[in-house]
Amino acid sequence: MPDATTTAPRTRSARPVPPRTGPVTTYMTLLRWNMAQIGAMVPLIIVVQAVLAAGIIVGFGFLIDDINTPAALFLSTGTPTVLLMVIGLVMVPQGVAQSRTSGTFTYLRALPVPRPLHLLSDLTVWLIVALPGIPVSVFVAWLHYDLTYSFNWPLLIAASVLTAVMATSVGYALAVLLPPMLARLASQILVFFVMLFSPITFPASRLPDWLRAAHDWLPFRPASDLLRAGTITPGTAMQRVVAVARILRMLDHSGRRV
Repeated sequence: MPDATTTAPRTRSARPVPPRTGPVTTYMTLLRWNMAQIGAMVPLIIVVQAVLAAGIIVGFGFLIDDINTPAALFLSTGTPTVLLMVIGLVMVPQGVAQSRTSGTFTYLRALPVPRPLHLLSDLTVWLIVALPGIPVSVFVAWLHYDLTYSFNWPLLIAASVLTAVMATSVGYALAVLLPPMLARLASQILVFFVMLFSPITFPASRLPDWLRAAHDWLPFRPASDLLRAGTITPGTAMQRVVAVARILRMLDHSGRRV
């Protein structure tokens, strides 16, 4: 006869398995995380972009004697590309390098989340930060030079998004592949090359032949050509296709490295 003190073993009730988190929910969570980190800086970044746009449009104009309307238009329509490059090639590597130094980047990559969602959430945040610089630069140029634009909105929007994604992808790849300090240095050198040695705010005919040939394979001139075509000139369909193909090729290369 069993002892009275002996109790029957407890049966464990099966705990319900929590539902699997979908990619959309994961992406939105990562997006809120990233926006919480940079959200307070967005107004300051927009102000800095406005000051930088005014500095490029007005300051570079001082370097040209008796600047005429075509030269002012070329300079002004290249400024949005410079602003997007500054965001993607300078601010993105610095932000990612800072998160790597603080350990946030390593923590997020250790989560059971697909890596492409990390990149997609970061790109979305930097797109939100970078795109306001385009209307700011257009407004500053119109106010200073009294220019007349002819907008092609579908092309302008598509070119802006492609250029911003290209620049942020390259900056993200630099920050991931290089040590934080070296990534900051490389980003500074790269944006210096873009501002002074890329035919964005000046015609490509002013460059040496070898550098002009190099820009046939780099994405900076096609990006500026696309944005310029969306603001002042329609451009031919073949020119748009070639420019988009160059940017997409650069995007594919940088995405594989990340």
